[in-house]
Amino acid sequence: MFDYHVHSTFSVDCNVPMRESCEAAIAAGVTEIAFTDHVEHQPTDEGFGYYRIDDYFAGIEEMRDRFRGQLTVLAGAEVDYHTDTREGVGAWIAANGGRYDFIIGSVHYGENARIIFQEYFDGRTLDDVVLPYLDEIEGAVRSGWFDTIGHLDIPKRYLPLARREYDPGRYRERLHELFKLFVSQSISFEINTSGLRQTPKASMPGPAIVRWYRDAGGTLITTGTDSHAARTVGAGLTTTLDMLSLAGIDAVGSFRGRERRQVPIAGLRAAATVS
Repeated sequence: MFDYHVHSTFSVDCNVPMRESCEAAIAAGVTEIAFTDHVEHQPTDEGFGYYRIDDYFAGIEEMRDRFRGQLTVLAGAEVDYHTDTREGVGAWIAANGGRYDFIIGSVHYGENARIIFQEYFDGRTLDDVVLPYLDEIEGAVRSGWFDTIGHLDIPKRYLPLARREYDPGRYRERLHELFKLFVSQSISFEINTSGLRQTPKASMPGPAIVRWYRDAGGTLITTGTDSHAARTVGAGLTTTLDMLSLAGIDAVGSFRGRERRQVPIAGLRAAATVS
């Protein structure tokens, strides 16, 4: 199993050392782990300026030495994308992108640098939140800077309890346009399993969206838990592989040096059975 979205002490919102997550990955049957710590460019974000790239890579090398032969440890980053920080993100990718195995592009912000949390929905309709968010996703895909797009329908996670009216079918036409772009750009999106263990109790995205992507000709998917705690490393990945198979996806992405290799899900299942 591949857990390609794990945070460590190099993210401002995580206090779990890399070593603990590596040990948890081995215990959970994860064979490849990517530490994708937050690289923030939004000045109002609490993580702005927190990431220490050289210390991060020193940590990666230490984990590779410690767990050699037990676990493949990949250098990754989760880079926040938004129109108002595009220039800074592009400069950072140009300067540093070649050092990594894998880079996630994630949209966490709406207009005026406000985070998409519950208070962002105040005074806004669902369309007011979701449609601009999908426009930002389009910008991230068009940039060509990322290997995968994180938590594709994350606004559903922050819907206030009284407004749980999210129906992905409402945005199917817009998603279809996006999926044609994903396919033409040969870029994947991740199945982020964190939603399975917290609100909304569904992966981001869920099976309907994956099926629409497949119907549009898409085949490129990555898997990740978005773990900020060692106990959740690997959580939901087996369920996700089953969901992907049912939706018509037969392989998931594995990366080295920003190069993708498609690994058949059937082979991953067989390896898990043997182990």
